[in-house]
Amino acid sequence: MIIEIGIVAGEIWQLLDKYGTLRIGEINSKLQRAEYLILMSLGWLGREGHIVVEWKEGDLYKEYKVTLRK
Repeated sequence: MIIEIGIVAGEIWQLLDKYGTLRIGEINSKLQRAEYLILMSLGWLGREGHIVVEWKEGDLYKEYKVTLRK
C-alpha cells in the first residue's frame, strides 16, 4: 500500500507541476485512481511540506485547491 501511495503522490506532483493549481476533484478526474489513494497521497505530500492546500470555510473537500509549494 505504501508503494502505491508514493506512486500516486508522484503522479499528483507531475500534474501540479504541469497545470499549477488544481482542485482535488480535478486531480481525481485526471488520474482516475481510487479516491482514498489520492487523499492519502495528498496527505503524504502535505506532511512532507510539498503542497499548499487552500480552502474556504464550508467548501467540500473536492473543491480545495492544491498547489506545489515553491
